Amino acid sequence: MSDTSNILCIGSVLWDVIGRSSSSMRQGSDVPGRITQLPGGVALNIAMTLRRFGLSPALLSAVGQDPAGTQLIAEAKALGLNCDYLYRSADLPTDKYMAVEGANGLIAAIADAHSLEAAGEKILAPLRDGTLGSLDAPYSGLIALDGNLTLSLLSKIAKDPLFDKSDLRVAPASPGKAERLRPFLDQTRATLYVNLEEAELLCQTTFETATDAVQTLIERGAARALVTDGGKLAAEADADGVRQAAPPQVLVSRVTGAGDTFMAAHISAELSGAPKQDALEQALQAAARYVSGETTH
Repeated sequence: MSDTSNILCIGSVLWDVIGRSSSSMRQGSDVPGRITQLPGGVALNIAMTLRRFGLSPALLSAVGQDPAGTQLIAEAKALGLNCDYLYRSADLPTDKYMAVEGANGLIAAIADAHSLEAAGEKILAPLRDGTLGSLDAPYSGLIALDGNLTLSLLSKIAKDPLFDKSDLRVAPASPGKAERLRPFLDQTRATLYVNLEEAELLCQTTFETATDAVQTLIERGAARALVTDGGKLAAEADADGVRQAAPPQVLVSRVTGAGDTFMAAHISAELSGAPKQDALEQALQAAARYVSGETTH
């Protein structure tokens, strides 16, 4: 990797189209609000937050050669992100995510990551061809990976020797894709970042608290897990034990991207040398600032 990049973000890089209203909404609501289009996707959101914390992430993903993709890459580069290793497809359009949020939270969302899924292993070529790593010399840095990849590709990554030396951090793209992370319960090699609903889907059971969830994830085979539960107690567990922390109480102005911010802030805190308990608390504080609208990404 270039001297200026110190972490890989693998997964979705797309346009976020978000409609927000200050009104509470339900199915069929038609209310005034604001519609914005911003660079997004789990991998890109994590990368943007890592950049805000002073790190220099590089992206591995699929972006089309269409005007939307060209504009997306230009904006990502302007944010200080390394886009040198992106797979640019001539026949796949740039992906999009669309969400509607009201005063009562996320109402609905659709993630169109079909191009990323169709590109498959092609996005990992730099890890295999010697650009960033190879089978003889696997990439040994930190990797943030999101669940927008297909189940078959995530299953391959969970046991692929290309990732044997990396510090792998994994998050689902959404609750609907949480079960795609199940291969990482069979191969104890990754840190999982999930919310309570995603933990329940991953374990196919219900939990009263985040602490119950992290303990079960470790029992099921995860090397390490962090579980958030909105404004309630969050928890982390690994072979060293369980840690808990309460997030700051704030007025919620947005929710899309909160999990990505939590993950990026936690990674940043640990890379800065913070102890595990402190890193958990710092990540919760960063996520709280984000959902309150205090920070832009």
